[in-house]
Amino acid sequence: MTGIQRRQRRSMCKGLVLGTVLTSCMILVYCLSSPQIHFDFPDVPVPYSCAHLPSQLHPKPITNISQNNTSQMCAPKVDVMFMKTHKTASSTFLNILFRFGEKHQLKFAFPDSRNDFLYPALFQRSQVKDYRPGMCFNIICNHLRFNAPEIDKLLPMDTAYITILRDPAELFESSFHYFGRLVPFTWKIPGDDKLSEFLLDPHKYFDPEGFNSFYLKNLLFFDFGHDNTLELDDPRVEEGIKSITDRFQLVMLVEHFEESLILLKEALCWEMDDLLFFKLNARKGSTVSKLTPELRARALEWNAIDWKLYQHCNQTFWKKVDAYGRQRMAEDVAELRRRNEQMASICIEGGRAVEPGSIQETDMQPWQPLGEKSIMGYNLKKNVDQANEKLCRKMLMPEIQYLTELGVNLWITKLWGHVRDIIHL
Repeated sequence: MTGIQRRQRRSMCKGLVLGTVLTSCMILVYCLSSPQIHFDFPDVPVPYSCAHLPSQLHPKPITNISQNNTSQMCAPKVDVMFMKTHKTASSTFLNILFRFGEKHQLKFAFPDSRNDFLYPALFQRSQVKDYRPGMCFNIICNHLRFNAPEIDKLLPMDTAYITILRDPAELFESSFHYFGRLVPFTWKIPGDDKLSEFLLDPHKYFDPEGFNSFYLKNLLFFDFGHDNTLELDDPRVEEGIKSITDRFQLVMLVEHFEESLILLKEALCWEMDDLLFFKLNARKGSTVSKLTPELRARALEWNAIDWKLYQHCNQTFWKKVDAYGRQRMAEDVAELRRRNEQMASICIEGGRAVEPGSIQETDMQPWQPLGEKSIMGYNLKKNVDQANEKLCRKMLMPEIQYLTELGVNLWITKLWGHVRDIIHL
């Protein structure tokens, strides 16, 4: 071995050691930052809303049982609790909420130093930046682990509770890909197809007490603040599902995202322009594992609580669609798609998402999973007319950059991002 080769090998070893140390330290900092100090805040009633009253009311068509159309005046609902579940297109909806909040000059309850409320710890009011008892907020929407009593003491009494679910088999595949490297028990899974190997015998690898284990079993149920390791016949499962469905006014579905937005528009008296969106945080197709029928069945069995929750909410969803009117829904979805396609032709260079290496602006780079770059993004079209440039940029902006623009201090998230970038090199 030549001297040059020895130096190269030593340099590589040093880099690996440094990378391992940095990664370990940053994972620890990211997960354990801002220790959980529970302040004994007095319970001060929250006013019904601190929003500026919209200057205009607009007619909202109502279809009654006899299908006779009537109209009534309504104002857009501006007090919203959006339960941002993981790997459910929630970043796309977050972008809609950010733009709606800016439009109506609303007050967001944001975290401090991170882009989540110390997840996976249960949410506490003390985690809200600059919180003081009696303060009024209109919207909370960053990742948190749901804790109803604390949310109730933060938002107005008539707040609309909204969330979104995804087919649990597809969600499990996405979560395994995105978070797998942060779950130590997956490191011992042999072979290249770790997902398939895991699903063949999950109990062989899964450690319910393991670090970050919640990402890989009934993640939806866990996000809502419940025990994700319960047996399906445990009465706490039914109680948990009932508490979710009783609390949330609308449970949207990823697989029917546009229909979900139309139901949201109806429930909250929003306008069609409030619903415009581009799909954010989409993965490269080559990184998506295609689940065979057998693996899908295994994934649903492994995530049986999430599957039961999803099936229940799916039935309720289509009852809402039927009440809205199937034909009316189809027409409104077509209109929303038409407007989104129009905005894509105005805003997006090439009209579609591109791989991370082809994104020209740093401000348009989405957050990537540890160790790879698989999340696609967009390039803003050159020479967008002045009337649309601001809206286009906001619609294409990834979550971290939008939060920064809204004034959120993300120093821990950004520091962790720099370490991830080093690992990607």
